[in-house]
Amino acid sequence: MDGAHSAGLQLQPLPPTSGATSTSLSSSEGSFSYKENLIGALLAIFGHLVVSIALNLQKYCHIRLAGSKDPRAYFKTKTWWLGLLLLLLGELGVFASYAFAPLSLIVPLSAVSVIASAIIGIIFIKEKWKPKDFVRRYVLSFVGCGLAIVGTYLLVTFAPNSHEKMTGENIARHLVSWPFLLYMLVAIVLFCLLLYFYKERNANSIVVILLLVALLGSMTVVTVKAVSGMLVLSIQGNLQLDYPIFYVMFVCMVATAIYQATFLSEASQIYDSSLIASVGYILSTTAAITAGAIFYLDFLGEEALHICMFALGCLIAFLGVFLITRNRKKAIPFEPYISMDAMPGVFDHRNGAGLVAPVLTIQRSSASHIHCGGCSGSWGAMSYYTAKKLLNIILSRCSRRGAGGWREGTKFKRAYCS
Repeated sequence: MDGAHSAGLQLQPLPPTSGATSTSLSSSEGSFSYKENLIGALLAIFGHLVVSIALNLQKYCHIRLAGSKDPRAYFKTKTWWLGLLLLLLGELGVFASYAFAPLSLIVPLSAVSVIASAIIGIIFIKEKWKPKDFVRRYVLSFVGCGLAIVGTYLLVTFAPNSHEKMTGENIARHLVSWPFLLYMLVAIVLFCLLLYFYKERNANSIVVILLLVALLGSMTVVTVKAVSGMLVLSIQGNLQLDYPIFYVMFVCMVATAIYQATFLSEASQIYDSSLIASVGYILSTTAAITAGAIFYLDFLGEEALHICMFALGCLIAFLGVFLITRNRKKAIPFEPYISMDAMPGVFDHRNGAGLVAPVLTIQRSSASHIHCGGCSGSWGAMSYYTAKKLLNIILSRCSRRGAGGWREGTKFKRAYCS
């Protein structure tokens, strides 16, 4: 009897301890968070690759139509529509990736698009190069692609693993937290200062414009993550569309994206696209990671070593993107093919030394247009940024001759060239 009783006692399973239960739950949550991070990273990489292919297809369509006698418009070709469909598919993948992984992981992965564009650009050129000339021409692109890939690997490996569900309660709690309110106050003040210098002081530096884009972009990605996360939860059965915060985030997402595109369009009319790509990637990624760390607390509880390795991956990716875009051919600036004194609105002005100096006077007639007038006639209304380009051309011609400068008043802007 004692043997049977002891055997029965041995067969009874022992209840798990609280420590073992917490350990198993934490390990399961950690593996689930890692799987979500992997899904989000793969979706973002796939989306950026497809977007890069789509943009290059559309660019190829424009180039082919410009070099042929085909009278069709670009939107009537199958290639352009294929590029548009791929573009929508890629953007959908990037949008969905924000619902699965932390913001600090998804945003830097846009370097994948730059890497893919560099490789596709080399393939589409189809020029015959000698091996030495080819290496000399594209050595920076190869080094930049290698560095960007290494940086992307470090980003994915050491990215934050913590990721909470994007429920309406969580987003509302983050929205009224004091760190985010302080960040919003600093961002709004900085944005207003930059906008003042850009509009009133003509501080049209590439850094000023792209800082405006970066501040708007940081709010765009914060709202995109909220909208994407709530939509995915709603599809999974946990309805989140009843919360008003969803529609607030959606309106903010659309508004900031529109203004961001407006500033990028203005920058593209003044500066080269490769410069915009490199500087914009660095500034926008930095601002977005900062906003994600403050709003979503991405790095809360992370080890210092992981944060340092993540920052190192960002720096390496920044350097890689800079080298890739640095290798692009510089666009040949537009030069007027008529003499400056024969242009309407440009008349001769004799300075104190008796030298003849063509003068172009531009008067702003509205927020987006200007009026050019002079002794010999009037150009009428033209784009403000087209006129700004023209003034930059005159100023560059002046600098090559050793003289020139701006004279600004309350209503007029003049460029003197001797």
